[in-house]
Amino acid sequence: MHIPDGYLSPQTCAVMGAVMLPVWWTSVKKVQTTINKKYVPLMALGAAFSFVIMMYNVPIPDGTTAHAVGGSLLAIIFGPWAATLCITIALAIQALLFGDGGILAFGANCFNMAFVLPFTSYYIYKILTTNSEITSARRYVAGFIGGYIGIVLAAICAGIELGLQPLLFHTAAGVPLYCPYPLNLAVPAMAFAHLTVAGPVEGVITALAIKYLQVSNPEMLNIEKIKAPSKAFSYAKLWIGMAIVAILTPLGLLASGSAWGEWGADELKEKLGFVPEGLEKMSDKWHALMQDYGIPGFDQSFFQSAIGYIVAAVVGIILISLITYLFGKILKGKDEEAHETK
Repeated sequence: MHIPDGYLSPQTCAVMGAVMLPVWWTSVKKVQTTINKKYVPLMALGAAFSFVIMMYNVPIPDGTTAHAVGGSLLAIIFGPWAATLCITIALAIQALLFGDGGILAFGANCFNMAFVLPFTSYYIYKILTTNSEITSARRYVAGFIGGYIGIVLAAICAGIELGLQPLLFHTAAGVPLYCPYPLNLAVPAMAFAHLTVAGPVEGVITALAIKYLQVSNPEMLNIEKIKAPSKAFSYAKLWIGMAIVAILTPLGLLASGSAWGEWGADELKEKLGFVPEGLEKMSDKWHALMQDYGIPGFDQSFFQSAIGYIVAAVVGIILISLITYLFGKILKGKDEEAHETK
């Protein structure tokens, strides 16, 4: 679902960015008023979790790959507005530092993964868990259902954005300028990958995490009502878990092939025999420092790629955690100043 630059027209990118502006603004205001500052470190951990879980590519029966996002779990823990900010920060670092997702397509990627996914998952979860106890089995079942539907709907939105391009933007002869695949191909392809594999993975991750938290940290499933973590609350186990997930990220390299709609210009030429003019012009504008989560020149073997992948995971986790933590602290600081002024 990380749409690269060149697959969407500049006009589409501008529209999707404009759509996200009020979402980001509202997210900032909501986080200021609903998340206690003592939970800011947990938000940083959540953003880092979303980043690293997206590094685990899984194979799709059609020969492509896909991944979970972790946005459903973040929405259930923090609420959808805070989840939007966490995922947005993760997507920004992915695009800027690792070249995963376009710079111009950033608004579209955030709309799909940082807005549609967490909001859909959150409200499905809330509806299905009404009047249930924190320890109820209904909680993790609802987490699975919410995660599954949320990521599938986000993928369908991405498919629509891609599929509209040849319809709206083409030469006088009808040759597509950007994404060359129409709606009748793009939407089913995106839906298939997520209905069959990525959806169940997102659902299982969400359900297992909820089940674990019900036993180990049940207050994390009630943050909206508990204004501050208890003295017994500990981040140690969570960070240990994050370290293990980071070390195991090379498992994501075992899935061969690119995600649908994320092919480079060379791959597209092999598939189609040509590269759309607009796509070719826009696809090579940004050169990420650690392109494809690797160390430049250190990718001659699986071992080297695995080391690069782990280094990328660690760098990403540190950067995203730090940015989210500082951003959260700034927001909460401004909120406290406003209250003092009043």
